[in-house]
Amino acid sequence: MTWIDRAEARFGHLAIPNLLRIVAGFNALVFILYKVNPGLLDNLRLVPRAVLAGEVWRLVTYIFIPQVGSPIADWFFALLYIWYLWWLGDGLESAMGSFKVNVFYLLGMLGTTVSAFFFGADFATFMLNSSLFFAFARFYPEMTIYFMAVLPVKVKWLAWIYGALLFFGLVGSSVSYLFAVVAALGNLIIFFGREIYDEARQRREVSTRRQRFEADLGGATDDALHRCEVCQRTEREEPHLEFRVAKDGHEYCVEHLPKAAPNPEPQH
Repeated sequence: MTWIDRAEARFGHLAIPNLLRIVAGFNALVFILYKVNPGLLDNLRLVPRAVLAGEVWRLVTYIFIPQVGSPIADWFFALLYIWYLWWLGDGLESAMGSFKVNVFYLLGMLGTTVSAFFFGADFATFMLNSSLFFAFARFYPEMTIYFMAVLPVKVKWLAWIYGALLFFGLVGSSVSYLFAVVAALGNLIIFFGREIYDEARQRREVSTRRQRFEADLGGATDDALHRCEVCQRTEREEPHLEFRVAKDGHEYCVEHLPKAAPNPEPQH
């Protein structure tokens, strides 16, 4: 039994069902209030100096800020973002259960906070939502979604592309930024790190065994069952060739089989 299973057995009754639906609902509410009062978001963002000054609500409220990108068509992008959270949450709840989703999300929030306070990273909910998507891809790699509502793409390929973009974003970046990313994605490492490592080790062992087997099989191809003593041809080179064992104990193809000596004529 893993640590999370033991924790669930003891504290599972404290889990909040449909947590990400609740988060999505608050995102919708905040977006509506933001349209009424655009300055509202400044009071909700995760700003370490403001938290240290006593505005501790920022440790939580930043997760309720919808990521809408450009203000053009922001209603559409807000709706898409809220649906995205709802969809991820339902999938993860089905795969992990409410308690594990709660712990996973809280660890992601903790990692985001550590990144902001110790490494100065302003990830907002970007890395937190990224960790949700990577976890979703672990459970539903073969699911097909329609990118931009047109192009069918499997979730695992989107995850690989997303991961590659994150990786290339680290190239040339500072060490502090690297640590910030690791901290922000710490929930993924805690939940799936050992599992990913074991799978990689197993794939390496299987590959090694396959290569060894193929090498042994390749070596065995030189050991023919039949070989002509004269021409050295084998049944592997010419499957239809017939072989015979002569009186001298050697094996020959029918073409080079020694002919029996004629019997001497009786003397009169």
